[in-house]
Amino acid sequence: MNELEDICRVQVRFNEIDSMRRVWHGSFITYLEDGRESFGRHYPGIGYADMQRAGIYAPIYDVHVRYLAPLLINETALVHTTYVYKPGARLDYAYKIFRESDHALCAEGTTTQLFIDKEGQLMVDLPDYYRRWQERYLL
Repeated sequence: MNELEDICRVQVRFNEIDSMRRVWHGSFITYLEDGRESFGRHYPGIGYADMQRAGIYAPIYDVHVRYLAPLLINETALVHTTYVYKPGARLDYAYKIFRESDHALCAEGTTTQLFIDKEGQLMVDLPDYYRRWQERYLL
């Protein structure tokens, strides 16, 4: 199976820092979202626009983050987003967030998203668009 990874750059903004002048822990969740959006653009067919066209949504079910080193205002983070295949109607990603200037690992984490339909019902079968995406990129 192919390993699919995307790397995006995020510059730390003032509104993301806390009173200790470091990126607030909750802002790292936004960086994971930035990574997923970039991943969807890099590997077409799995992005949020694709989901919306299909009438499918994929809310976060589970998120884990370990904080290892600080990021400061105006520093650039490199968000490495890797698709993690797991069977079933779900999307799983692993992340590593590095400080660009010295390549220090600042955070790592995982997310799991589950598919729901327009009525908000949990889907147990793979959405068609997701199955087609898997056939294109994973085989």
